[in-house]
Amino acid sequence: MLERIVYAFDTGASAEEIVMSYPTLELADVYATIAFVLNNRPEIDAYMAESEAEADRMERKWEARYPSHELRRRIRERAAAS
Repeated sequence: MLERIVYAFDTGASAEEIVMSYPTLELADVYATIAFVLNNRPEIDAYMAESEAEADRMERKWEARYPSHELRRRIRERAAAS
């Protein structure tokens, strides 16, 4: 959830808007998270970059294991046969 709060905050969302998007969050917790982010920006930026890099690695691994181009081809064939 940290990534979502940081992303929303970095794209201009207020704490109130973040709570509206994620109603399970408490406003005080979102403010505390934003304060933590602002007080630890270099570490948070490094964490976010690593998190994004890991997601990219997983996506490439998944695509190599289960190529979507083959699935798309089969879907097109089925659609053409209908």
